[in-house]
Amino acid sequence: MSSLLYSIGRWAYRSRKLVLSLWIVLLVALGGGALAFNQGTDNSFSIPGTESQQALDTLSRTFPQVSGTSAQVVVVAPHGSTVRAADITAPVADAVKSLGEIHGVAAVTSPYNERVKNTVSSDGSAAVITVQLTGQQSTVTAATKDAVKAAGADLQSALPAGSQVAVGGQVFSQTLPSISATELIGVGVALVVLILTFGSFIAAGMPLLTALLGVLLSVALIFIATLFGPISSTTPLLALMLGLAVGIDYSLFIISRHQSQLKAGVDPEESTARAVATAGSAVLFAGITVIIALLGLSVANIPFLTTMGIAASVAVAIAVLISLTLTPALVGFAGKRITPGYRATRRRERAAARAAAAGELTESIESDAAPAATSGPSLAHAAKAEIPPGFFRGWVRSVTRYPIVTIVAVIVALGIAAIPAAQLRLALPDAGSHPAGDPARVTYDLVSEHFGPGYNGPLIVTGSIVSSHDPVGLMTKIGDEIAAMPGVAAVPVATPNATADTGIIQVIPTTAPDSPATAQLVADIRAKHQHFLDTYHVDLAVTGATAVQIDVSDRLGGALLPFGILVVGLSLVLLTMVFRSIAVPIKAALGYLLSVGAAFGAVAAVFGWGWFGSALNVAKEGPVISFMPIILMGVLFGLAMDYEVFLVSRIREDYVHGGDARRAVQSGFVGSAKVVTAAAIIMISVFAAFVPEGDSSIKPIALGLAVGVFVDAFIVRMTLVPAVLQLLGDKAWWMPRWLDRILPSFDVEGDGLQKEIELAQWPEPGSTALAAAEGLRLARRDKPVYSDVSFRIDDGDILVVGGGHHSGKSALLLTIAGRMASDSGKLKVAGFALPTRRSAVRSHVAVARLALSTTPVDEVRRAMQGDPQILAIDDIDRVDDPADRRRLRYELSDAFSRARLEGRPFALVVSAADLDAVDDALPTDADAGTISLDRASTDLSGAHGAGHRHAADRIPQKVNA
Repeated sequence: MSSLLYSIGRWAYRSRKLVLSLWIVLLVALGGGALAFNQGTDNSFSIPGTESQQALDTLSRTFPQVSGTSAQVVVVAPHGSTVRAADITAPVADAVKSLGEIHGVAAVTSPYNERVKNTVSSDGSAAVITVQLTGQQSTVTAATKDAVKAAGADLQSALPAGSQVAVGGQVFSQTLPSISATELIGVGVALVVLILTFGSFIAAGMPLLTALLGVLLSVALIFIATLFGPISSTTPLLALMLGLAVGIDYSLFIISRHQSQLKAGVDPEESTARAVATAGSAVLFAGITVIIALLGLSVANIPFLTTMGIAASVAVAIAVLISLTLTPALVGFAGKRITPGYRATRRRERAAARAAAAGELTESIESDAAPAATSGPSLAHAAKAEIPPGFFRGWVRSVTRYPIVTIVAVIVALGIAAIPAAQLRLALPDAGSHPAGDPARVTYDLVSEHFGPGYNGPLIVTGSIVSSHDPVGLMTKIGDEIAAMPGVAAVPVATPNATADTGIIQVIPTTAPDSPATAQLVADIRAKHQHFLDTYHVDLAVTGATAVQIDVSDRLGGALLPFGILVVGLSLVLLTMVFRSIAVPIKAALGYLLSVGAAFGAVAAVFGWGWFGSALNVAKEGPVISFMPIILMGVLFGLAMDYEVFLVSRIREDYVHGGDARRAVQSGFVGSAKVVTAAAIIMISVFAAFVPEGDSSIKPIALGLAVGVFVDAFIVRMTLVPAVLQLLGDKAWWMPRWLDRILPSFDVEGDGLQKEIELAQWPEPGSTALAAAEGLRLARRDKPVYSDVSFRIDDGDILVVGGGHHSGKSALLLTIAGRMASDSGKLKVAGFALPTRRSAVRSHVAVARLALSTTPVDEVRRAMQGDPQILAIDDIDRVDDPADRRRLRYELSDAFSRARLEGRPFALVVSAADLDAVDDALPTDADAGTISLDRASTDLSGAHGAGHRHAADRIPQKVNA
């Protein structure tokens, strides 16, 4: 992967104009598509297949007058009067009539209708006009809503002074989220952090530019997708928040690596390619983890949540693609100007040149040149002064001095922080969560004040009564029984439909729609399902907007555990692949759980307990949106893996190179802490900016992510992790060899690429060798399979690997062919360094294993069909039929001849237990040499076999295992 990214980075640098043009064209195309095809978003939440949704779908066919959404017009009489006064009843009657004439209104219930109970408050001070609308909340047109509001305004003007009219209800309970100027504060903080980190305005602007482009593309795609199905209005805002945060961070990682390499004197083009290969590998890994976690939201099997996960994952994927392509293109435009102090350096150089031209150059210029090259503008010095390396060195020393104390302190502190999470309540948003003064919130509060909180979320109990001979009496009996249940405030309506085949009972709870007691009442009514079936022969179901929301919340709550298992299990597998360790992934997963617990605790304390509620502009204490936990867990998982990879991979790199595990903790921490700190501050700033003025649905998610990132980056990764690694020492990097063999490797730090760069001019500059090795070693269960193997194979050569059946000859042949990986040593095949480029080598080296083949010549022919550069034949001495041996020699001779005629390289590597049995199976006109892995042998013989030209200058001879 790092080699592929290296090539992408170099190509993007060289083709920067093309890359920039392609992204701009894509933005214009998608932006135009969004404007042309946008169908608008909605806030309707439903789950197909739940009891409430199935009943609602049935009502839309059998009793449409009650299946749609509704509005409420609340009338409050002047102080000292009642709503039954003549100067109020007449205007209300007129309003009922005008409301009924509005297009999209199915029915209007007058508060003075004697067949409907509880529409006038017990003290007569308030009345409610119920307006039943056709269709669901998402399908009611703006014109219908405006007409209802206008009728309410007309009623207000017709009532006596001191009266109050408020228009609200379910249809007005959802608001479309919008972006405010407060969100720009997060971008401003990010810009300051980037300037301090890079010491360059040019470098600081690049992450913002790439992140903004990614966000625009993501949001455009979301609006285009509304053409194919409903999308929650929270979805584009979530994509905006995530895309902005990860887009800035991912570009930051790459530019930071590029800038440090430029300071070390690396050529800008080479530095760009290396930065994309190394930091870009970590970006790709981090992006993949976030994407997988977001796609994992589909485990809840809730359509709107799945859509949100897909949309957010697309935003992250776009951020990754832009970081890996547009970022290297932009640094290509900037050249060396991205280096801190570049302009000051250039001024010094020009001054030196002028002085030299005037003959005034002195030796002091040379002494000034070195510090001039590294000195930067005041911002660079400010960055160093703000968070110097010495700060991080002191920090890591302090947290690792007594690692057990640090570990216990962190766990206890985060455990305490997670305590409020036990009281975290979940529900879907309604008008009660709107800001005070919002018309829908005013209506909600008036209904609660004069009628009781349950009137804001009535339940509907419905069932088929087609077999009943007394539908009205039946519904009355069932209504009376339900009215007597605990938690029921009233049953205003219990009636059959016009065709007497479906009955409905409107149930008013004593508690608010988002109260746990209301959810319990729904459960209690459903628990009596069999009783109603046995007693009245009616199959009843509980539905209505409140029941639908309760079912959605229950499904989301039930999905938390499987989703958590998925996320934690995924983190264990991915981190084991990256760090080749058992302890590090377990520590990372447990640290992630601590971060999640603290984030949930903060959300519960603010939105449930009211801590800092005024400062954070929390409109109402109570439950938070139901999908907050699962969204937060998914996103925070990916971000936590970001910090884990960037911090621990540097520690592991220093450990591998230095061998001292505890010293590597400090050196690796100091080397990576600055970029992790900058990335975390940017993330926190972007998320926190969505809290004060954010949408009520997004506020708890943003707060949870801001707190979660702070805890994970600064407390878990930069405090707990060094302490744990210090305590474990070398044990932190232990991994069973069998597990190491079966797990694929994800080279996020580009170690393989570094090895490939080191071997670029090996075995000598401009080498044409098809394969070369030096000091190869492979061991299994700490016993050598082969060791200290060196050779070189040129075009036209044959290498014979000899040895007994347990000597490792087949393992060596498969290593050369890229099918196995050696433990140490240098190996380069077809121009590719191994084991880094094993997949590329496999496409240039064919393998024919003859031990189990009944038609060995046909097996070799099949292997040669792709015209490989190297053909590896295992157990060639198993071909014991003389005729087959002659045919095999002919095929191999023909392969060499065709390769020469076509001007392409070709070489042969064979293994045999009996070296004397290979002579008449191999061509006689090729240079050949022998490596013997026979442990019983101690001599170093020359090229094996009569008739083979000696190739001792290229192929070292017999090598002992």
